[in-house]
Amino acid sequence: MSQAKDTLLRLFALLRLIPTEPHRIATPTLLEKLRDRGFSVTLRSIQRDLSRLSIPFSLQCDDSEMPFRWSFTREAPLRLEDMDAPTALALFLSEGHLSPILPQSVLDQLGPQFRRARNYLYGLGGNGLADWARRVRSLPNGKALLPAPVGADTWAQVSAGLLERKQLLVSYHSRSKGGLKQFRLHPAGLVSRHAVSYLLASVEGYGDLRQFALHRMAEVRLLDEAAHAHESFDVDAYIASGVFSFREADGQVELIADVRPQIAALLKETPLSEQQTLSGVSLEGWHRLHAVVPLDRETLWWIFALNDNIRLHAPDVWVDEVRERIRSMHALYQNTYTTPQLQPA
Repeated sequence: MSQAKDTLLRLFALLRLIPTEPHRIATPTLLEKLRDRGFSVTLRSIQRDLSRLSIPFSLQCDDSEMPFRWSFTREAPLRLEDMDAPTALALFLSEGHLSPILPQSVLDQLGPQFRRARNYLYGLGGNGLADWARRVRSLPNGKALLPAPVGADTWAQVSAGLLERKQLLVSYHSRSKGGLKQFRLHPAGLVSRHAVSYLLASVEGYGDLRQFALHRMAEVRLLDEAAHAHESFDVDAYIASGVFSFREADGQVELIADVRPQIAALLKETPLSEQQTLSGVSLEGWHRLHAVVPLDRETLWWIFALNDNIRLHAPDVWVDEVRERIRSMHALYQNTYTTPQLQPA
């Protein structure tokens, strides 16, 4: 390698090691890191390099203590610093969570950062953070369904309509009406729930917001016309209204039930609600549970999932539904099952 090329690579590596203020790095530390990267360099040569680079690259030196410490100013015209390990780890672990909910244009811009994070962590070798990235994962509670497939063009058109506040012309597979329907939509928001992403939008000529699953969009076209502003729309308030939890009524109800010890132990660590109490054990080994919860289908599905580990006492509407579900399932499994005759495709 020529001396000029070696010097250029060394200077580039040096700049990548310097953090932005208020973080700083000492010259002996720079010397150690450059030598680890295979550069034959002295402390004196690093000091000369830093002095030459300080003005064109807006480097500043803290000479209040020895050894001197260097950093980029916040106004530096060029940021070449290398990714630090905590940032790389955060990007590595968040990539899977962000991909289903970010607009495609943003994902395209973040792609190089995700790749840098992976390359950085894989290149750390024995570093504890790199090993952590290979050992740590986030799992959903319960059975996770595979995400509904959404085409890249659909993502791009929907995200552009939402970001640019433009109308969308959508050909949509409607499950309620059947067949393919065409809508002119005014986007308001986007919500990713479990395995499905929903566009929140109003239909041309109507003011109410509806939910449109992205994977049911057969075709999407971004229009030049501006969409309704939806200025009063608040996505958090919209979610809190219970539209995604199939709420049966406004307000809260008191859930009263007996639960087995293993469920009581779980609820002590991860409560069902902010207002929850668990009493002592009965003669049969049950714990009495009181919890203030919304009257929604998600809480009822949680009750059904516990099977015979819970005995429900209130609210009455759920007790009646549990009894009806038990009768229905008993009738379903009481008779010998025969394979139904399928119609030819």
